Amino acid sequence: MDRAELADFLRRRRAALVPRDVGLPEGVRRRTPGLRRDEVAVLAGMSTDYYTRLEQSRGPHPSTQIVASMARALRLTDDERDHLYLLCGHAPPPRIGGDSHVGPGLLHLLDKLDDIPACVISDLGETLAQNRMNLLLVGDQSTVTGLDRFHTWRWFTDPATRERFNSEDWARMSHKHVSDLRAIAAKRGDDATVTELVGALHTASDEFAALWSEHHVATRTSALKRFIHPEVGEIALLCETLVTQKEDQHLLVYFPQPGTEARERLDLLGVIGTQSLSS
Repeated sequence: MDRAELADFLRRRRAALVPRDVGLPEGVRRRTPGLRRDEVAVLAGMSTDYYTRLEQSRGPHPSTQIVASMARALRLTDDERDHLYLLCGHAPPPRIGGDSHVGPGLLHLLDKLDDIPACVISDLGETLAQNRMNLLLVGDQSTVTGLDRFHTWRWFTDPATRERFNSEDWARMSHKHVSDLRAIAAKRGDDATVTELVGALHTASDEFAALWSEHHVATRTSALKRFIHPEVGEIALLCETLVTQKEDQHLLVYFPQPGTEARERLDLLGVIGTQSLSS
């Protein structure tokens, strides 16, 4: 780990950003250009003291999870992300078949979608980034680990996951999860992560095993999802999927279903979230 080079790189990348680059308000006049250390720390989900020590060449050896969080917070490009991993003494993760680094352009677009839920997921359904409305709708999914980080795994093994949706849609959504995974498994070939996920699902869920044997294949398309929120009730949203050039990351954008109370309930959800943050 090169602490001096790491400190210099972090300082320069932080100075190159302004609040609007990361979806933050400008606030009061700043004495120096760039983001403040505490702002980067909040975006990365770490303490200000921890981040400050890294910038002062006296921090501990960051884990790969911390490095990934800093790369997202600082809106690093793929090359800059790899450089950060190397400075921290880690091998950069692969850029295909499971790359969890969300590029600055996609994060900027996510920040601009401030009145509707949106998130970035991997091709296997791992949540990589969420905007504020998505966090309020489904909760923070950035802390889950192991197989739980894949939505398909949670759908077939965790009853609480299904309870967030209208029960009339469960059968359709189960078929969609399996057919999506079938398509991705074919694209990835002998990928170890896919093999582990599919094998574990066969063991854990008879429903999954039965649907997998039908060999239906599909890719992510527009779909209606009726969320059940404990405070505002059912919210019917249309999900549109935008795919990156490499097709390994998807931007999911949720629009209110026309003819329903979804817009009003999303607005109420936003107010409830603001009140929760204030308290």
